[in-house]
Amino acid sequence: MITPTETGTSNVIDGGFSQPVQISEHIIEVVSDSGEGAQKCGQTFGSISGKMGNGVWTVEIIPAEIQPPARSPAGASGIRVRLGSSYITNMGNEADLVVAFNEQVLYSRIANGAYKKGTVVLLENKWANDPQVEIRNAYSAAVSEFRKNGLIVHELAMEEACLKLTQNPRKGKNMFALGMLARIYSRELDKCLAEITQTFSRKGEKVIKSNQELFNAGFEFASEEIEYHYRIEPYTTDQSKPAIITNGNQAVGLGVMAAGMELVSMYPITPATSASHYVAEVFQNVGGFVHQAEDEIAAIGFAIGASYAGKTACTITSGPGLALKTEMIGLAVMAEVPLVIVDVQRGGPATGLPTKVEQADLLSALYGAPGDAPKVVLAASTIEECLHFVILSRKLAEAFRIPVILLTDANLATGVQPYPRPEVKEEWFTSPVDQSAWDENIPAYNWDEESGLSPRPIPGQRNGEYVLTGLSHTERSKVAYDSDTNQVTHRMRSRKLAALLKTLNPPEVHGDDEGDLLIVGWGSTLGAIEEAIDQLREEGQRVSSLHLRFLSPLEPGLTEIFSRFKKVMTVEINYSDNLDDPLIDEENRRYAQLAMVLRAKTLVDVDCWSVVYGHPLQPGMLYRVISKNLQNLQN
Repeated sequence: MITPTETGTSNVIDGGFSQPVQISEHIIEVVSDSGEGAQKCGQTFGSISGKMGNGVWTVEIIPAEIQPPARSPAGASGIRVRLGSSYITNMGNEADLVVAFNEQVLYSRIANGAYKKGTVVLLENKWANDPQVEIRNAYSAAVSEFRKNGLIVHELAMEEACLKLTQNPRKGKNMFALGMLARIYSRELDKCLAEITQTFSRKGEKVIKSNQELFNAGFEFASEEIEYHYRIEPYTTDQSKPAIITNGNQAVGLGVMAAGMELVSMYPITPATSASHYVAEVFQNVGGFVHQAEDEIAAIGFAIGASYAGKTACTITSGPGLALKTEMIGLAVMAEVPLVIVDVQRGGPATGLPTKVEQADLLSALYGAPGDAPKVVLAASTIEECLHFVILSRKLAEAFRIPVILLTDANLATGVQPYPRPEVKEEWFTSPVDQSAWDENIPAYNWDEESGLSPRPIPGQRNGEYVLTGLSHTERSKVAYDSDTNQVTHRMRSRKLAALLKTLNPPEVHGDDEGDLLIVGWGSTLGAIEEAIDQLREEGQRVSSLHLRFLSPLEPGLTEIFSRFKKVMTVEINYSDNLDDPLIDEENRRYAQLAMVLRAKTLVDVDCWSVVYGHPLQPGMLYRVISKNLQNLQN
């Protein structure tokens, strides 16, 4: 049996089932070369843990290249799973245990600060006897370096054990590793085997059986060779409450169906593509249709056409796709066609970091269209909100005859989390298209002077036909270039945002309503920010946080809320200058994107802290950053 020693080496003694140690949470990673199934292993482990009542959050580790070189830091592929006895909202800090299929991929994770002294590494040992001397030497040097730096490395013959069941361990080692993790963390065997059955159900009984055999072998291997044995109790004792476990892109797809929309039109783009894959699998069950267009411009054009005809549509994309859609977004604004646009943000600019997280599209979503093009912009902060905010987006788009952009990101898109099973409500769904005759005396844009709103004619209605144009037009959709018409139409389109703002409540402050420091965030940083804030508040610090969901229009009451704190600072995953950088001073400093918007809107001297590391924020990192700012305030 393998046990850790003070020097990080391993001892082997007789095997047997030990009693599990009770722990509150653990962070686990499975890392490998691309194509070895590490992500599938972690996703399945996370799903099993969620169904056992644990809090779960997963983060996929995806290489930037489609086919990166094997056994290289750049090729690191895998997943992080954080599970605990409480509700988990983020990926946490350094990992506690890692299963690695080769030593080189660990270098990439170490460079990202993913491990700490004492992190346990269960490492495939086949490379120690590789025919190539260079690989043997690289393996030996890496293991020595890892142990010297405090990692507890256990060299295991995982592939050798898999070869007893399969001729191609590359296609089966992931289920073997799943079995190891199931034993280490006391997962229920019936749930594990059922999850494997569901995962491989489309591939037939033979594939299911072979993967279950590999799982069982991994479970037995761990019970005989690895002493680490833990139990993590569920965070709720009431297991009768139904829950679902999805990633953010699946939640977006569920939201499309729950909203009653019947068309998704998109062009494949990372990290949004899996949303279309999921919708394509199930959409036909509710009468929906997925259109894969030839490019991003055609995708939004198709969606606008469907919406003009009376069926509000959705198009899903990422940052570069949003850039290509800007002219068509302007058309939807001018023509006042309801439209839902989901932007799964990734690193930029240009193709940037296609598989990594960033919150860099806020200014593009707010202002990225020719001329003044007011639109609604929302940001989901949790995987559950990815579902419900699609429903909200459709309702707002139709109520205000306006495009709505919903911002998610790669962290939400690929993360997996359990949340309460939504209870379907009739008000979620779009109403049937009105086929009654349109009063021909009512113009196509019969703007209400106070709200800017107007009823929406549908071309299929009798007398409902009107010319859709992107040119400046009168209330009867007649092209008009005169000054007064242009001024009035801009006023009416803008007034819709004012009307929406009047329906919103001020955001809730997490913590006390006043204090020394207020941290403001948006999007997927919610969990990490609030975990850091809670830790600081337990230490007696006068710090609170506020998280925005509406970004256009901004939620009301911000200036008054900000006035109750000595300092206000945003935390974001986009670029900003540091005042310690060369040439940077208060006059030329570039602020993070939400900070820029808040400074302009509230005239408050909002500070910012942001990074573009390409991975989600860790609560420990934020704890240190916020602590430093609090200390500076007190000096």
